[in-house]
Amino acid sequence: MTDFTGRYIQVQGIRSFIEDWGSGQPILCIHTAGQSGVQYRRAAPALAALGYRVIVPDLPGHGRTEPHPDGAVTDLGVYAQWCVDMLGELGIVQPIVVGCSIGGKITLDIAARLGRRLHAGIAMAASAAPGRVNVNGLRRELEDVSAPSRSDRTYYGTRAVVGSSLTEEQRDLIALMHCREDPTVSNSDLIGWGTHDLRPVLAQIAAPLHLVLGSDDLWVTRDLAESTVAAVTGAELTYLDGVGHYPMEEMPDFADFVHDWLVANRLSTVSREAHVGNAI
Repeated sequence: MTDFTGRYIQVQGIRSFIEDWGSGQPILCIHTAGQSGVQYRRAAPALAALGYRVIVPDLPGHGRTEPHPDGAVTDLGVYAQWCVDMLGELGIVQPIVVGCSIGGKITLDIAARLGRRLHAGIAMAASAAPGRVNVNGLRRELEDVSAPSRSDRTYYGTRAVVGSSLTEEQRDLIALMHCREDPTVSNSDLIGWGTHDLRPVLAQIAAPLHLVLGSDDLWVTRDLAESTVAAVTGAELTYLDGVGHYPMEEMPDFADFVHDWLVANRLSTVSREAHVGNAI
């Protein structure tokens, strides 16, 4: 497995944890609601083995990164600016950004903020429109998120949105890993998912954009993904059969999928000859 460095850096005054894998063309990978960079534990080394430098952060209040000074974040734009500032702290220019779920919406937000300063964006399981959740219900839960059923809801809810191509063992592992989340952080993230509307800024996206949607994703509909793609010049949409809401956790060939799209669109500085195989 490719070696990596895990370290803390200061971003916006927040002690922030990142994994830094490999060297080469930089790729930033953004996790989903309530989760952490652990979701890329297989994808990151595989991408690094292909010749990329892979940056995997824990967003503020997630994993090993300290909370935002204002508390749990309900505005995904806060995360987007934090990611931009983190890239600046690392001296990374022209990054590729990959994100899933709220990470996909954050990817779209970063693309609008950076314009031509972004090399390419891959937004998975997301659209520009506000996500379909009961925002009022989530806000009520913030008053008491310690209900005994919370872990069960996370476990069974996660199992429900992964792809049909997975084995029972794979489905169970993903669901169990997701149960590590903090309920307050998760609910706040989902409020951000349900309120963040990027449709007014899609015209500001200048970098190549690739939306990815699994056929078994119950959170995002195909029409929402298609409407986002239609509003961004040159954007593409890939529909993955048998995949659910977490492609980077579900697909054993996820790194190759990302690499092949970049190569096909002449966006990768990594030659095919540098491909040394999947390092998962």
